[in-house]
Amino acid sequence: MTIGISGRTRVVGLLALFVLMLPMAASAGVADIIQLLVTITNTLKGDIGQVLGGIQKVNSARQNLQQQVVWPITAINQAKGSVLQVRSQFTGLANQVHAIEVSSATLANPQQLEALLRSNQAGNVGGIQPAYLKIYGAVPSVNEAAIADRNLMDVDDAMAAGSMKTAAISGQASEQMLGVADSLERQAALTSPGAAPLLTAQAQVANLQNQAFLQKMLAAELRQEATRLAHDNAAIKSGAEANRNLRNSMQQILSRP
Repeated sequence: MTIGISGRTRVVGLLALFVLMLPMAASAGVADIIQLLVTITNTLKGDIGQVLGGIQKVNSARQNLQQQVVWPITAINQAKGSVLQVRSQFTGLANQVHAIEVSSATLANPQQLEALLRSNQAGNVGGIQPAYLKIYGAVPSVNEAAIADRNLMDVDDAMAAGSMKTAAISGQASEQMLGVADSLERQAALTSPGAAPLLTAQAQVANLQNQAFLQKMLAAELRQEATRLAHDNAAIKSGAEANRNLRNSMQQILSRP
């Protein structure tokens, strides 16, 4: 607790007066010494005591403002209790749901591809393409299919494998976001009131990152849908070209003498 400049000046003056009076007190009687001590005591209780009392009232008012208005202790404790209650109710259930085994492939090659897709590890992306080719096969050679069909097969494979890779990367990002959310939840139950803006800022950043990953997945889905529509349109064009060739062939046959 600090004392104002005027208060410190009074204290220094009283101490100086007390020091100057020591020689006189040494030759004075007991009554004079008692009177001197009473004077000093009354001075401390009067001027200095009023200053210290004012400072104490200001500090008390500041603490009441912080504890009852700015950061009400009752509301803060209720919020922390609610967080702890929610964690105790749902954390175990969430862990059980997360631990459910959903892999369903039974053959070796499909099991390999499914394991890569469900690993939630971006480092396994390089193994998706070879595993994909083992199941869906490679694009036929030039002598085995028309160039238009080979182009369609190649672009369809590219979009499918690309979406699988994006899903694997997104799975790892989702795991990281769950870890961040759990960390923020634990901090919310234990942190001090003054740290609430910092936790809010961290939560906002995590939310923006999660939104970015969701947009990336949506973009991959839109690309896949666009590729499917283009494939269907190419099949229609191919059918129209086949009908045109057939019509031309029939006209040539009918025009012969």
